[in-house]
Amino acid sequence: MQAPIAPKKPRLLEIHSHQRIDPYYWMNDRENPEVIEYLIAENSFLKEVMKPTEEFQKELFAEMKGRIKEDDQTVPYFKSGYYWYVRYEKGGEYPIYCRKKGSHEGPEEIILDVNELAKGKSFYQVGGTATSPDQKMLAFAADEVGRRIYTIHYKNLETGEILAESISEITGNLVWAADNLTLFYSKQDPETLRSYRIYKHALGSNPSEDQLIFEETDEEFSCMVHKSKTEEYLFIHSESTISSEMRFLKSDQPQGEFQVLQARIPHLEYAADHFEEFFWIKTNDNAQNFKLVKTPISLPGKENWIDVIGHRSEVLLEDFELFSNYLVTQERTNGLTQIQIKPWKKEGYSLKFDDETYTAWVSANPEFDTDILRFGYNSLVTPSSVFDYDMISGEKTLLKQQEVVGGHDPNLYHSERIWAKASDGTQVPISLVYRKSLFIKNGQSPLLLYSYGSYGYSMDAYFSSNRLSLLDRGFVFAIAHIRGGEDLGRHWYEQGKMLNKRNTFTDFITCAEHLITENYTSPAHLYAMGGSAGGLLVGAILNLRPDLFNGAIANVPFVDVVTTMLDESIPLTTGEFQEWGNPKEKEYYDYMLSYSPYDNVEAKAYPNLLVTSGLHDSQVQYWEPTKWVAKLRAMKTDQNLLLLDTNMEAGHGGASGRFNALKELALEYAFLLMLEGKTSL
Repeated sequence: MQAPIAPKKPRLLEIHSHQRIDPYYWMNDRENPEVIEYLIAENSFLKEVMKPTEEFQKELFAEMKGRIKEDDQTVPYFKSGYYWYVRYEKGGEYPIYCRKKGSHEGPEEIILDVNELAKGKSFYQVGGTATSPDQKMLAFAADEVGRRIYTIHYKNLETGEILAESISEITGNLVWAADNLTLFYSKQDPETLRSYRIYKHALGSNPSEDQLIFEETDEEFSCMVHKSKTEEYLFIHSESTISSEMRFLKSDQPQGEFQVLQARIPHLEYAADHFEEFFWIKTNDNAQNFKLVKTPISLPGKENWIDVIGHRSEVLLEDFELFSNYLVTQERTNGLTQIQIKPWKKEGYSLKFDDETYTAWVSANPEFDTDILRFGYNSLVTPSSVFDYDMISGEKTLLKQQEVVGGHDPNLYHSERIWAKASDGTQVPISLVYRKSLFIKNGQSPLLLYSYGSYGYSMDAYFSSNRLSLLDRGFVFAIAHIRGGEDLGRHWYEQGKMLNKRNTFTDFITCAEHLITENYTSPAHLYAMGGSAGGLLVGAILNLRPDLFNGAIANVPFVDVVTTMLDESIPLTTGEFQEWGNPKEKEYYDYMLSYSPYDNVEAKAYPNLLVTSGLHDSQVQYWEPTKWVAKLRAMKTDQNLLLLDTNMEAGHGGASGRFNALKELALEYAFLLMLEGKTSL
C-alpha cells in the first residue's frame, strides 16, 4: 500500500513584508469531505503498515490492562459529614462516584455511575462535579465529543433522578453558593473556546435567563469560579500567562456584588485562599519564585499584604494548605519537591524522602480542624502511594499504594538522576529508569527520552505500570527536565519561553547527546517522545538534529506555530501571546519562524515518526499534525516510516475510559519495539 499523497493547493500568507507559501492550508476545514477522506486514507495506511504488529498490540494491551486492578477505588476523604471516593468495577471503563455518611462502614451511596451515562456513546467524560451544601443535589458537567465543551446536568441525590434541566455549552467549571439553590459556572467563547464569562443559575429556572455576573474582555485572560477551602467565599479568578486578578463574594450572599481583591497589573500573579479574618495569597510580587502573604479581608489590596514566607532565590513556592493549627507548603528545591510543615506556634520541618528522583505532592485535605496531612508520593520505581501523616506524632501511615496486578518488585529496577551540560553552561537534570538485568552501559540499549518543556509545567519523575512493558523489554526510559518547565524554579520557565524558547529544544538535544556520550544509548537506539507543546519540542528537535534519533512519537503536536498564533479565532491563541509571543510583532514573528516545525521541514532524512491527532481536538487543531505529516511526506528524502493516527471520535486527550486509551498506547509501544526488532518478551 502506498502512502497517501495530499494534493498541494498553494496559499500565500504574508505579513511583515514576508511571504510564506502553505500548500496544505486547505486542510483547515473539518467539514470538507476531501479532508476527511485524507485522514481516513492515512489511518488505513497506518493500519496496513502496522498490520504485522496487530497481535503484538493485542498482547501489549492485554499486558497493560492486566496490571490494572479493575475493581479499584481511591482512598476516601472526609468532607461535609461524608467519606467521598471513586471506584471502578471489573470490566468498567468509567468511574463510579460514591460516598458514605459518617463512617467508612456506612452504606454506600452511588452518586454518579459514569458507565451508565456513557452507554451507547463513543466518547464520554465527566468534568466538574459539585454537591450542594445540604448534600441533596449534584451538579455535574459532561462532554460527549471530546472538545471540552460540557453540559451541566443535575441529579437529585434523595430520589436518584437526573433532572430534565440542563445548561449547555459550558466549560465544566461550576460551584454552588451556600443557599443550595444558586450555581455559578463559566462559559467559553463559542469560536475561540476561551473561558470568558461567569453566569449565575437558580435551580429550577430557565438557563436562558441566567444572569451574567462577570465578563473577561481582555482576550489574553480567561476566568473561572471556585470556592475557598472554608467554603465561606466564592472567587472569580481571571488569569493570563503573566497576570492575575481575583474577585470575592461571601458564598451565603449570592445576590451580592463581587469585589476586586487586587486589580490586575502586568507581571503580577497571585492566588488566594481564606482563613479566619485574612486572605492568604501566593504571589510573585517582587518575588520571582513566589512568596506567601496575608491581608485583612477588609483591606485586600497589595499595599496591605504582609509577608508570611518571604522570597527565596533557591526555593520555588508551588502551593500552600491551611489548617487550624498548621501551615503546609509544597516547594521545589534543586528540581525536587519538598513538603514543609509549620505549626503556627512552633518551628517548621520538612518531610523526608529517600529516592534519588521522585514526585511528592499535598493531596486532598478539605478539613481544617485536623492534625492529619494527606500527601502523595511516587517515583520511577515506586507505585503511586497515598499517606496520612500525623503532624503531632510524626507517624506516617500508608493508606494505599497503586496495586500492580501480577506483582511489581521495585528492586528489579534502578532509577537515577544525572546532569547534562548545555552549551551556555547550564546543568540540565535527567531522570531515568531501567530494568537492572537488561541494561548494559554499552550504548546498545534502546532509550525513550520524554519531555514537555512549556507553560512552567514541571515534568516530575513518576511511576507508570504501563511503562513496565517497555522496561521489561530492555528499554531505558528518561525524562529531560528542560527549560520551559519550572523544574528548577521560576527562572527555569522564563529561560524557556518567548524569545528564549529555543533553549527548550537545545536542552533536549543536550540531554540526548549526553545520554549517547555516557553510553546509555546511541543514535541507532534513541527515541524522542512528547505531546501537545511537547509535540512542538519533538518537531523542532527533528528539524535541528534528526541524526540523533532512530525514531520519535509526537502526540497531538503543536507544530504550525506561526499560522496558529496569527489566527486569533483559534482556541488558546490570544491567551498564549505571553508564552510564545505575538507574531504580529516582527521580532516574535521572525523568532517563531526560526523554530516552527512545519515551517522548517527540509528536503533531508528524518527518523521514523508516528504522529497522533484528534479530529475534535480543541487545543491543538487536527490540521496541524495533518499538514505536518503531509509536508514531511512530500519533502523527506529517506525511506523511514511516517505514520499518522487520527482518532476520529476524540479530542486532545485521546480516547475516553480507562482501557480504550491503552489501545492507543499499545500502538505507540508496538511502533517503538518494532523498530528495535522486539515483538515479544
